[in-house]
Amino acid sequence: MPSCILGEVGHLSDAGWTRDTATRLSCPSCGSAHVAQVLGDNGGISYVCTSCGHSWS
Repeated sequence: MPSCILGEVGHLSDAGWTRDTATRLSCPSCGSAHVAQVLGDNGGISYVCTSCGHSWS
């Protein structure tokens, strides 16, 4: 690929990485980033930490 094209698209991968890390959740109990989003019984959204088992909504 020509270097001028690589220079143009190089910033796009950096922007995607920043957006991904900015929206990543962490467990309020243990600080782990291993968090799953789950649906509650009444249709609400909750989160559960797959490291320590803490759940919250």
